[in-house]
Amino acid sequence: MKKAGIIGGTGYTGGELARILCTHPDIEIAVMTSRQSVGKKVSDTQTNLKGYVDIEYTENLGNDLDIVFVATPHGVAMKEAPALIGSGIKVIDMSGDYRLHDVSAYKKWYGHDHTDAEHLKDSVYGLPELFRDDIKKAKLVANPGCYATASVLATAPLLMSGAVEEDMIIDAKSGTSGAGMVPSPRIHHPFCGESIIPYSVGTHRHQPEIEHALGLASGKGPKVLFSPHLLPIVRGILSTCYMTPKKELTDEDLAEIYKKQYDREPFVRFVDEPSIRAVVCSNHCQVGARSVSEKIVAFGTIDNLVKGASGQAVQCANLMLGLKETAGLMTPGMGV
Repeated sequence: MKKAGIIGGTGYTGGELARILCTHPDIEIAVMTSRQSVGKKVSDTQTNLKGYVDIEYTENLGNDLDIVFVATPHGVAMKEAPALIGSGIKVIDMSGDYRLHDVSAYKKWYGHDHTDAEHLKDSVYGLPELFRDDIKKAKLVANPGCYATASVLATAPLLMSGAVEEDMIIDAKSGTSGAGMVPSPRIHHPFCGESIIPYSVGTHRHQPEIEHALGLASGKGPKVLFSPHLLPIVRGILSTCYMTPKKELTDEDLAEIYKKQYDREPFVRFVDEPSIRAVVCSNHCQVGARSVSEKIVAFGTIDNLVKGASGQAVQCANLMLGLKETAGLMTPGMGV
């Protein structure tokens, strides 16, 4: 049994990690940290885990671990990862600290210097459907952002096959849990409960991440216009992506491109009408595409807390630890 630690166990991603790992056949949660909740039982703050995860939060991890998930805001993982890696512990960063390989790009988008440039350049982008072999050998994985996961899985097959031009427009919508546990005016129910709100257009950190990931996968230099929106739902993301084909493509041509890319993938399904409810509470992604008026419209939908965060992290951990990739993750979406 592999031993895992979670840094930042009181947030949504930390709680979701614990929910998935508490029934994992090959990984046990050895420790969860939280400076504010030291000494409290995990199930006192994550009440859905009562009877499943009843260990107490600690301040420190200890060293008897195989892997550590850093489920904190950006800026923390770059301080924790070097010592962990130096101790022979594998690390998965759930924040954005290691997603962009360029220190100047990191400073531009995150507003402060990166303090671990050595490991930044060696980190592996944790999207198994595109970078599985690299993840298997990695000491440090940068878990992708939620918007980026849905958008990259929706567009990568077309870009990698050379079927489309490099410029694209992505209109993406997310549930409020994507904003994290700390309340803010934007996610206050009277403000967002019966509305759809665009935000951070042109400044959202997942925009350069999408460009970076697509560039790694395709060897090209895609340019993305990214517009995120807040939906009055708790969980789920839908990315609608607009691209220009290099030649005329039928819907059947598009289906063949996606099926060639994803037919053997356990968590990606090509469907006619991707649906958020079909993937909520699962590690699955639904993708689809249509040829419309000399454009291609592609879709990607995921649960932002599972395939967009904690489920994907467990998928990567399985690969890093030499376990079955699907272990602990093979459950369908809610449907209704």
